[in-house]
Amino acid sequence: MVRNVVFDIGNVLAGFCWQEFYKSFGYSEEIFGKLADATVRSPFWNEMDRGKLSDEQLLEGFIANDPSIEKEIREAFADIRSMILRYDYAIPWIQELKGRGYGIYVISNFARRAHEQCMDALDFLKETDGGILSYQVKMIKPSPEIYQLLCSKYNLKPEECVFIDDTEKNVEAAVREGMKGIVFHSLEQTKKELDEILSGIDPV
Repeated sequence: MVRNVVFDIGNVLAGFCWQEFYKSFGYSEEIFGKLADATVRSPFWNEMDRGKLSDEQLLEGFIANDPSIEKEIREAFADIRSMILRYDYAIPWIQELKGRGYGIYVISNFARRAHEQCMDALDFLKETDGGILSYQVKMIKPSPEIYQLLCSKYNLKPEECVFIDDTEKNVEAAVREGMKGIVFHSLEQTKKELDEILSGIDPV
């Protein structure tokens, strides 16, 4: 029996709107592409979420990917508050599930600065029963240890949890740890699949 719903944050409970954020600076398409490749689309982006490096070390890493746009990188990362978008449905959804008796938790790859600067978009966190943000524990999904840590920290049984994430490999990792999983494509699709799992109906 499922007793707990475990959510990812980005593009599930809040929007990770990096494209709109970068475009808000009015950069050309060329600069936009370079900026994306040097940051969000770079493997080094994971280091933001891992939380082991200082802000300046992170900037230097992005700049090393493309020194020609150092000015733009520093400009964009001076204030990232509008990179995370508040989803109005997050709190009502969480409250509805809690009202039905389910524990609500989060596991999210999340950077310290995003957590500190985007609290308005993360107001749903106070409604949860707990969770893990990657930078706090210096590990990221889909590492199996991050799912194990959630269960040990809150005394949860994996088989009593369903995990929702917009990235398939993260869901697959949770399933390997014994959880049920849903890949988030849309709110309607996810709610339908979640209700089927919570009702004990095997998804088709």
